[in-house]
Order: sequence, then C-alpha cells, then structure tokens
Amino acid sequence: MKAFLMHKDHDFDLQRKLPPNEQALTQDLELNILFNAMALGDDFLFQVAKTAVLSSANDLDTILYRQNVLKDCVNNPSIVTEIYNVTVEAIEGKKKTFWGTFTYKYPSGILRGSIEVLEIYVDMLKKIKNIADEHSDKFKSEGFTVFFEMLKRELSDEYFVRIQNHLRELKFRESVLISAELGKGNKGANYTLHKPHDQKQSWLQRVLVRFRRFICDFLHIPFTEKPPAYTFYLHPRDEAGARALSALRDRGINLVANALAQSTDHILSFSTMLRKELAFYVGCLNLHQQLAQMGEPLSFPLPVASGERLHSFKGLYDVCLALTVQHKIIGNNVNADKKDLVIITGANQGGKSTFLRSIGLSQLMMQCGMFVPAESFSSNVCSSLFTHYKREEDTAMKSGKFDEELSRMSDIVDNITSDSMLLFNESFAATNEREGSEIARQIVSALLEKRIKVFFVTHSYQFARGFYETKKGNAVFLRAERQTDGVRTFKLIEGEPLQTSFGEDLYDRIFSSNSPR
Repeated sequence: MKAFLMHKDHDFDLQRKLPPNEQALTQDLELNILFNAMALGDDFLFQVAKTAVLSSANDLDTILYRQNVLKDCVNNPSIVTEIYNVTVEAIEGKKKTFWGTFTYKYPSGILRGSIEVLEIYVDMLKKIKNIADEHSDKFKSEGFTVFFEMLKRELSDEYFVRIQNHLRELKFRESVLISAELGKGNKGANYTLHKPHDQKQSWLQRVLVRFRRFICDFLHIPFTEKPPAYTFYLHPRDEAGARALSALRDRGINLVANALAQSTDHILSFSTMLRKELAFYVGCLNLHQQLAQMGEPLSFPLPVASGERLHSFKGLYDVCLALTVQHKIIGNNVNADKKDLVIITGANQGGKSTFLRSIGLSQLMMQCGMFVPAESFSSNVCSSLFTHYKREEDTAMKSGKFDEELSRMSDIVDNITSDSMLLFNESFAATNEREGSEIARQIVSALLEKRIKVFFVTHSYQFARGFYETKKGNAVFLRAERQTDGVRTFKLIEGEPLQTSFGEDLYDRIFSSNSPR
C-alpha cells in the first residue's frame, strides 16, 4: 500500500539531501519562523516542513498535484487532522509494545511482538477505512481520490475478518502442532508447522484410529484420517527439558514468525510514510489557521514553466514578519512579467529588504505546493533559489567583509544553473561605491546571460542608474515609497533610482528635539 499524497508515483523522502545553500536560505529568509509556525512545537512537523520547503519541486505536475491535495485539506481540516492523529497514535503505541524492546533473537519473541504490533495497526487501518467510507465524497483531488480508492479496494471487511482470525490462531493459545523427520545422526529435520487439531483425542480414540489404519493398509485403500497426537508432560523443575521443548517450538514457528514480521514491516512502512506525507499538509493547515486569524490574504499561486518569465502578484507580504508581529502586514503589487531583472532602491527602512524576503518566501512556498501570502500570485518555476545578503563582520570570518562576499558569490556560481533565481540584498557594499557598482554590474550581466532571474536591493545609485540608462526591456525598477513629510508607506512603486536614500530622515527621527529621549 502507498499513500502517494506528495507525489503521483513515489514516496516523499524525508532523508533526502537538502540543497547546499540551505543554511544561507534559512538565515536570509528567516525560514525557521515559517517552520515553527507550521510545527507548533512538534519536532517531527518541523523536520517535514523544513525538508519539503527547502527541497521544493521543480516540475509543474508535482506542484499542481500538491496544491489540489492541499485544497482538499483546507476544505476538510478536521478530517485530515483526524487521519493524521490516528496514524501518530498507532506509531506511538507501537513504541510502547513488547516489540519495541524485544531483541528479536528468538522466533517466539518475533511472533509475539509482530502480533502485538499488527493488532495496533489493524485497528488503525480500520479507523482510517471508516473515515474513508464516511468522508471520501468530500475530497476532489487526484491524490486523495486515489488514496481512498486504494483503502476501499485493499481493506475490505473480509480482509479484516481474515486477518483477525489469523492473528487469533497464531497466538497458539492451546498448542503448537509441529511435525519433523529424523535426519542424519538422528537429528530433527524438516520441521513443519501444522494447523492444530480441532479437538483432543482420548486414548480409546487413538487406539481405534490405529486399528482403522491397520485395516486400510491390509485392504490397500488410502487412510485419510488425521494422524494421532501424543502428549507428554515435563516435570516443573526440568529446565533442560523446557529449553529443549522451547527450541523445538521455535524451529517449528520460525517461518511463520518471519513471514508475520515481514507483514508487520510492510504495514509499518505504510503507516510511517502516511504520517510523513500528511505531516506536510497538517503543517500547512497550522500556518493557514494562524494567518487567517490575522485576516491576512492567502491564495493558491499559478505556476508556469521555468522557461517562461512570469512574476506578478497583488498584496504580496512577508509571511515571517506577519508571524512575528502578529498583525496584518502591508502588501505590494508588482507586475514583472517578461522581466529577468528587478532592481529595488529607495528610502532607508522603507520595506526593501522585507519585500525581497517576501519574494524568496513566496517562491519556495509555491514550489513546494503550498498557498502563498498574497491576494494573487503567479511566477515561473525556478530550478533553484539562492540568496546573497550582506553579512555583519564577526569573529567567524576568516577575512574581511568584501572578501567574504566574493567567496560566497563564488560558491553560488559553482552551484547555480539556468532558470534559477538569485536575491541580492545590498551586496558588494563593503567596498567603495565605484568598485562595488562595477563588480555588481559585471556579475548581474553574466547572470542575465545565463537566464537567471535577479532581484537586487541596493543603495548604490551608480549601479542602479547604469542599468536604468541602458533602457533594457527585461528590467523593472522599483522604489520604496516615501511621502513628502518623510513617512514610509512600506509600498514599492515603479520609478527610476534616486541619488539619495533619505538617511537624513532617520537622523531627524533620532536626534530631533521633538523625539522622545
């Protein structure tokens, strides 16, 4: 059995290797805020959210497949959460069983542990099957439709009756019937487990059976009755005899114990995978609920192929900032369709870095199949996402800030591919403006030649003006809006770069005689 809720044809790999720039993405986009909101203190949900977001899908089919599954989850949150909780309850219950502590050394222990675990998981499958029977008509996505059909097909009422009967018999409450042959050196061979007799035979019945066998042999006709069974008793203090008898029993049940253990592993694998895949959607539901309570807009994005150039949105906001301040955030409207380069300039503390972070977060959320923090959103899929943010100097640096910037840029170049996206935040500002602008211009020009989409937040007028004056049609210039009285609206508008970032506004705000001391 397979869940197939994250991919159409294969399982979600929680152990997959994360991208090499995972640490930079997490730091620059403040992803841990997003993961914590999805996890709500659950370490497993955190790990699933981190893996799913950072290893985003690059194909449209997978993105749209997950979107449709998530839409079902948003429309039926209590049902999805109930299935997830049933799965978690079974897995946690398994850890508390005898199976969880047994050394798997003896067949009898393996058999007993397998039965205990299977009883837990059969109960889990019953509950999930009942949920599917009652609520499957409320789900429209391909993922849930296939999942529920699989449950109905493979988990019939006859299946549960049959498996419960098998488990009851395998407990061997009455006895274990084993046959064996004498091998070389009069050692036992060909141990075979048989279904126990329905009833015990008295000594008289056994005598009569032997007599009938004799008559059949004399008349040369087949004898079809069950062979006689004999009984002997061990002395309560006969430890050696008990060990020998236990060894004989283990030899007889060895094959069935191994077979049952394999069946247990199969159901455990299904349950574990179902928990992993549902955990992603439960995390999305946790995030959805928190943002909805703030009144923040959410929408399912429209992704297009990586070869196209599409990037337009309405009301896009920084989801991590909203989760931090716990109130509604001002969103931005931008149309950057058919553009490869977006340069953002303008007033200090006008929302440029926040906007850049919202670009990266929305791209990752879209590509892992989630909703995005916007009223509407459309973008082409990127083969990978990279960030190059300025870093404050610290003791961990082995060289100066500018050398460190160039070193990180070199690492990005070694890993980036065509149709990727790269976010720059005040990069190459650790040197003088003329040198930093020229380095930034050459790097960005080379990236554009390789069909890499670039968003660049900068205070370098020379760099921004140089691209603006080329009048290239593949670039859009945004500016953090500032009103005449110096108030920041935290809106980005299209406009040519200005020579000033209005730093004097900050000076006046801090040192004005009217400011609080």
